[in-house]
Amino acid sequence: MTANIEIQNVTKRYGSMTVLDGLSLSIKANEFMVFLGPSGCGKSTLLRMIAGLESVDDGTISINGERIDTLPPGQRDIAMVFQSYALYPHMTVADNMAFGLRNINVSSEVISARIAEAARMLEIGHLLERKPGQLSGGQRQRVAIGRAIVKEPKAFLFDEPLSNLDAALRVRTRVELAQLRHRVRSTMIFVTHDQIEAMTLADRIVVMNNRKIEQIGTPMEIYSRPASRFVATFVGSPTMNFLKIGVTEENGFLRAKLPDGSELQTAIRADGVKAGEYDLGIRAEAVKRANGIAATTTGKVDVLERLGDRTLLYTRLKDGSVIVAEDSGNSRITIGDEVALNLDGTRTHLFDDTGHAWHNEEGGHG
Repeated sequence: MTANIEIQNVTKRYGSMTVLDGLSLSIKANEFMVFLGPSGCGKSTLLRMIAGLESVDDGTISINGERIDTLPPGQRDIAMVFQSYALYPHMTVADNMAFGLRNINVSSEVISARIAEAARMLEIGHLLERKPGQLSGGQRQRVAIGRAIVKEPKAFLFDEPLSNLDAALRVRTRVELAQLRHRVRSTMIFVTHDQIEAMTLADRIVVMNNRKIEQIGTPMEIYSRPASRFVATFVGSPTMNFLKIGVTEENGFLRAKLPDGSELQTAIRADGVKAGEYDLGIRAEAVKRANGIAATTTGKVDVLERLGDRTLLYTRLKDGSVIVAEDSGNSRITIGDEVALNLDGTRTHLFDDTGHAWHNEEGGHG
């Protein structure tokens, strides 16, 4: 059986400090949900509360309609994979995987069958008689995941499981996790501060910041329609460009006056947007060298980042504002060049001084 998890108005305090403040969230059966946010935002605390490793001060947590926040961890039918792997160094891989099952008196035949199946799935059959000290970081991570799989839990919880791996191994293990989730049909919750992990693994992402949830959505919803300036800043590389603008209405849509005096027609409806100053958000891929089409503005290139398939141009406008534009991988632009830029008005976002967002005509207020 898999888990529908309901979190209702959950609060967590450490003394006088509130670290989670009235969070509510529904996680569907078989969903891969990622908690994404900066260090200290409360994402690991929330995961540990689901696991039973932290108490709930207010609110409730339920699985399949049954409240679990009052149960000890061992009675929640949840398996957790820790950042540190938490393997017993004196035990073999097979014994590490079997340990939890032996404690609940599962028969040796069932244990052997489950270990064999998990080892096949994770391709660690040749490691079963080794001890953790004889394994690489990636192999230890697979063993930790295997130990969770053999429990056949209702839900898997992953607490930043890739953070101790080097860059190349992190990429490979991320791909393996993406494959694993389709083999193990179960509810999975994954905590990370890495937006690439979140974007590539998640069915839905919960973006957290400062004790609360900023936005819940699919990876592309989070990327394309950020609900706040924080989300727009935290998700996406390079980070979204922001320009201070004034707005006017033209044919029902907003027209933006950029800091250097140039103007841009957007696809954001003017309904409910008062005249005044706002931040215009636009990602680098929506800012291109004009190359024969009408230019929105011009600027001087301060920095180049050549990334192989594309080149990022860090460009300073006449008023001193900086905007990152995207050019081809074989761009011949050099530092100091004056470039004409075209901003795609259909891919802009508007943020007020509270950080709330407006998007193009399909989405309205964020």
